[in-house]
Amino acid sequence: VSAFSQQERDTLKKLADSVINAGANVVLCQKGIADPVQFFLAKNGIFAIEDVPEKDLKYVARALNANIVNKPEDLTAKDLGHAGVVEEDNDMDITRISGCRNPKTVTILLRGTSDYLLDELERAVVDGTRVVMDAIEDGTYVVGGGAVETELLMKIRNYAETVGGRVQLAIEGYATAFETIPRTLAENSGYNPIDKLVALKNAHAKGEKTAGLNVYTGEVIDMLEEGVLEPLRSKRQSIKSASETAIMLARIDDMMITQSRNPATGQMPGM
Repeated sequence: VSAFSQQERDTLKKLADSVINAGANVVLCQKGIADPVQFFLAKNGIFAIEDVPEKDLKYVARALNANIVNKPEDLTAKDLGHAGVVEEDNDMDITRISGCRNPKTVTILLRGTSDYLLDELERAVVDGTRVVMDAIEDGTYVVGGGAVETELLMKIRNYAETVGGRVQLAIEGYATAFETIPRTLAENSGYNPIDKLVALKNAHAKGEKTAGLNVYTGEVIDMLEEGVLEPLRSKRQSIKSASETAIMLARIDDMMITQSRNPATGQMPGM
């Protein structure tokens, strides 16, 4: 029995030595880690984390630019990743890994007092990351603060004057729809929407195409200098979707309401 225990201990030590010789100082394992292996690793200053879910293990590998190996004997220095700090957070039972070199994935920790609040925060984060992704993919952007909408409504109204007839009324109505964004920005910021809309139009009439509403001060300033930007793809899709919805509603002449018959009399309700 003693010889068997010694042989088992030597085998486990070889597994630990494989990790030690590779030069690692942190080990993440999808399965459990035997106590003797934990002891040998800790003795050599190696922080070992066991029972890591496969999904999290893949995320960590992408963040650290490391490779996942199936056997300790296969581990080499080339498979190791790099991080500045690895620490345990006992309050939330999580392990923080930070200071990664050009990580391919990151974790955003959200805190909230309710599931509803967390869902809202998650939605905001997803929207924000998608905006950044669109801007990086397309490499094109427009200014915010209602600047684009104000410039469009003025240009479209100028065009409408060259058309004439009933078509001009439709084009002017389309232009008026673009007032919604700057008007809403002003209302949500606590300012008089009419005053701010007039101020925006005056600025754009003077050729200030990037002039928009500063929602914090209520002033009409250069949105490009202020750094208020959004992807061109998002703006184009918003205008396209709104236009298609309006066209669809304009084509509907009437609305049909289906009502079930009374099973006893066979008559429609109200008859």
